[in-house]
Amino acid sequence: MNHFISPADVPDLSQLVTSGIVAKRNPFSDQELGKNKTIGLLFFNSSLRTRLSTQKAAQNLGMNVIILNVSQDSWGLEMEEGEPGKPIIMNGAKAEHVKEAAAVIGQYCDIIGVRSFAKLQDRDKDYSELVFEQFRKYAGVPIVNLESATRHPLQSLADCITIEEFKVKARPKVVLTWLPHFKALPQAVGNSFCEWMNRIDVELVVTHPPGYDLAPEFLGSAEVVYDQNKALEGADFVYGKNWSSYTNYGQVLVNDPAWMMTEEKMARTDNGKFMHCLPVRRNVKVTDEVLDGPRSLVIEQAGNREWAAQAVLKEILVAMQ
Repeated sequence: MNHFISPADVPDLSQLVTSGIVAKRNPFSDQELGKNKTIGLLFFNSSLRTRLSTQKAAQNLGMNVIILNVSQDSWGLEMEEGEPGKPIIMNGAKAEHVKEAAAVIGQYCDIIGVRSFAKLQDRDKDYSELVFEQFRKYAGVPIVNLESATRHPLQSLADCITIEEFKVKARPKVVLTWLPHFKALPQAVGNSFCEWMNRIDVELVVTHPPGYDLAPEFLGSAEVVYDQNKALEGADFVYGKNWSSYTNYGQVLVNDPAWMMTEEKMARTDNGKFMHCLPVRRNVKVTDEVLDGPRSLVIEQAGNREWAAQAVLKEILVAMQ
């Protein structure tokens, strides 16, 4: 594995899940792999779990870690490239081009992790993943996706590890449910969760109000049910997340509190476990009773972010040998 940007970079998902579970049991067994290696973590957007878990995973593997908050700690980066006869003229706020910046960072780092959210203004531009494609093109070292405009693969790998650890049947029913929120959020987590669930042995159901359908290439073979109560019946895992509209791109079409996850709704499941990638707004998306109850996995799920990152970094380090 040379990059970790999308599932296409992962030849064997089950092996990667197993690697994360093994790392959890013995975090420091592969420290020689990362000795004298450096990872740079670049954040264009805020982070808590992604930043800390990836830093910790890299340190578990013996790596040096450099963290950069782009535009706060560095120059603003120009991502666009010109065309013949139409060069990019950098006379605005962005002082450095990604061509130089990515290449220079690649001189200092053996691996680069990048976090860059969707701007939710231009769907085609967001879904082209310009930031990641430019870093892949110019850095000269492996790139790890710490969340992009359309995907959050480290989160999704942690979700796979969590479901593997807590499932009580061979093929559990997993429900991804849209939750209400007052502002527009990207589709990245929902997209990524569906993409990865389609690669493991689960029954995947997605429920949301009309107008919130995810892009077909991410939804895959998931069953879509617009009735949340019906979708939750018999669920083994309930994954809650908000996303803005894909069809009416970036818009908040509905903010219906009836879609909030409650204990009454969880009672429709088959003793189902509740999952959320965090952060979560209490009593807007999910009630206290659900988050603090015995079936909530949100802390265990967040803990598995470390082991997901460690499994990915280990695979890349092995490939570099």
